Amino acid sequence: MLYKLWRTFLKEILLLKRDIGGIVIIFVMPLLLIVTITLIQDSTFKNLEGTRIPIIFIDNDRSEVSKSIRQELEKSKSFELKTQFTEASARNAVFSGEYQMAIVIPENLTNALNTTIDTKVQKIVSSFGLETDAATHQIPSVQTKEIHLYFDPAINSGFRNSVMSAVNKMVFEIENKKIYKAFQEQLGTTENLEENKNLIAFKEITPPRNNGEAIPNSVQHNVPAWTLFAIFFIVVPLSINLVKEKSQGTSVRVRISPTPYYIHILGKTFTYLIICVIQFLLMVAVGIYLFPYMDLPAFDVSGKMFPLMIVTLAAGLAAIGFGVLLGTIADTQEQSAPFGATSVVVLAAVGGIWVPVFLMPEFMQHIARFSPMNWGLNAYYDIILRNSGISSIATELILLILFYLVMVSLSIIYERKLHRV
Repeated sequence: MLYKLWRTFLKEILLLKRDIGGIVIIFVMPLLLIVTITLIQDSTFKNLEGTRIPIIFIDNDRSEVSKSIRQELEKSKSFELKTQFTEASARNAVFSGEYQMAIVIPENLTNALNTTIDTKVQKIVSSFGLETDAATHQIPSVQTKEIHLYFDPAINSGFRNSVMSAVNKMVFEIENKKIYKAFQEQLGTTENLEENKNLIAFKEITPPRNNGEAIPNSVQHNVPAWTLFAIFFIVVPLSINLVKEKSQGTSVRVRISPTPYYIHILGKTFTYLIICVIQFLLMVAVGIYLFPYMDLPAFDVSGKMFPLMIVTLAAGLAAIGFGVLLGTIADTQEQSAPFGATSVVVLAAVGGIWVPVFLMPEFMQHIARFSPMNWGLNAYYDIILRNSGISSIATELILLILFYLVMVSLSIIYERKLHRV
């Protein structure tokens, strides 16, 4: 039995050696993809973090509030303020796509805000019976001032919402300080305003690791994601080889030989499992050794190689099972190759390789749960980002292995029915 399995293994190696295109697909293409996609995503992330975005800032108020808003924008180190514009020219520049946004501060914004706050504070103080000299003077109401925000119509909605939230937060903090200062003046208190900090603060807490914090980055996403894509892309050469065996008569010799058909499947399984492991090790090597030379974060797998290897083997089994079923059902290479490549891309898109699952519509998030790539990706994430062990990813491992068993079982059943005499 072992000898038959060994001979089947050697046969698969010979088939792969003759298929140069298949070897390129299996090994070279995933390496090019992981380097290219990681560089693109990391560059995008650095642009958002380190490069100032030029925006138009028009200050028609030229007083306390507008100066505070400008200081906060410059302090954020995210924007480069352009000021040599009128509101009309700024609108044209933004709507034409030359700039992404413009902020226009209206005239007399500070005076209007001070007047409105003084009026409201005096009314509140008076309602408590604390009459002041200023309360005896009637201050006319002032029309609400509007800060105009112009956005390029082609701009991302997430960027628009984040900027609007940031401006609202700045204005809210300025109003709060002015209200507090107005109460101080009305009540005659001398408490230092700078000592009054926010009562509620936010602190981001991520899983601890080596006395530090494990913060996900582009490398930690792309290495496991594109490893899975590479593993599942073996569906293409595997299914093609099965179709070749049919056309060349090899499958007939297998059926009439004393070797059971499942031994033939096991030989393919062991061969392509080795390929999956090699793919994984190449991806990890790129993440550890090459990425630091490309100004990318290094891929840290210290203490995690064993569980990562287990996930790789389980994902490899799922991919092999799918390839075996496709190669068994397909009659020609023209059927197996396009369908195999397309199905892998669809599984990758649905499984969160291209777009994170949480960004998908709700019904797509439910569909993603049925993608074997999503099972593998979640298992990788649990190990890399959440420091989980084998027990924590048992569900994903079981699903991947069951997927392999179901696919292979269907292949054997189909093969028996197809050649039943």
